[in-house]
Amino acid sequence: MGGCASRNSPAPGGASSKPANTGSWPDKDGPGATPPANLHLVPNASPQLENIRKGGPNKPYEVLGERYEPETGDVPLVQRGLASWYGNKFHGRPTASGEVYNMYAMTAAHATMPIPSYARVRNPANGREVIVRINDRGPFHKGRVIDLSYTAALKLGVLHGVSTVELSRITYEDIRSGKWQGLDDKPADTPVYAATEAVGAPQAPSTATLASAGSLPTPLTAPSVMPAKAAPGFWVQFGAFSKLAGAESFRQKLVQEADWMAPLLAVFKDNNLHRLQAGPYASREDAGRAAERVRLALAVQGVVLERR
Repeated sequence: MGGCASRNSPAPGGASSKPANTGSWPDKDGPGATPPANLHLVPNASPQLENIRKGGPNKPYEVLGERYEPETGDVPLVQRGLASWYGNKFHGRPTASGEVYNMYAMTAAHATMPIPSYARVRNPANGREVIVRINDRGPFHKGRVIDLSYTAALKLGVLHGVSTVELSRITYEDIRSGKWQGLDDKPADTPVYAATEAVGAPQAPSTATLASAGSLPTPLTAPSVMPAKAAPGFWVQFGAFSKLAGAESFRQKLVQEADWMAPLLAVFKDNNLHRLQAGPYASREDAGRAAERVRLALAVQGVVLERR
């Protein structure tokens, strides 16, 4: 990211507006002496329904005199701009989300996209695409839209330096409907590990403090527009209603009592019925555990269904 680790202390409540000494910010980074083999086979991030965090890394902040206001809702975002990457210098250090940066995972930093989020990134020069999980803030260079992990950059074929990419945020509806699975996740060409330098090294103070200890997931309002179809997998159905208003009212009741369910709940129209369901879950066991959790907490009985 453009600022996940720093030699300077950030200003209270967020990032400092500028580093104490800009000369102390080296612009060189790299993959490390011995990168793991077969990184081109590392799978893409698998989008999950995760609550957007309240405060913490999603609070407005200022870096190098520039103010950034992260998005806090589940909204689409499409951008075209420059991508850089960051590597060994920040491997194992905290990101803005508080998670530890792993340069060999499929993650990335974005200045304003909600944390956590998932994004599809495409390299128009070679047609390669990857899916990354956004868990960090940056880059803070003009014209750059995303800082990729080393492995994500390798798979996209952009290790040589700053490259033009196209990115789009994967929304809850995309995850529920399975639209995000249209990506052809074939392995990238086997890379040659050269003495490459990352160009996304920090140019700003740490934003790790944006992830305050008190940052907790926030309840979200599910989209009012129903997805056209549910994604394959296991779902927990909490009711079938003749009117959409009835399904929405019950959804709101569940969210008020159990805010962790907010991003999981959706209403699907099936002939003349509006079905309130939570999911998708990877297995029947996972769906069953979720249904039991709701039953114990709210005395609401759910039925596990499989969609193919």
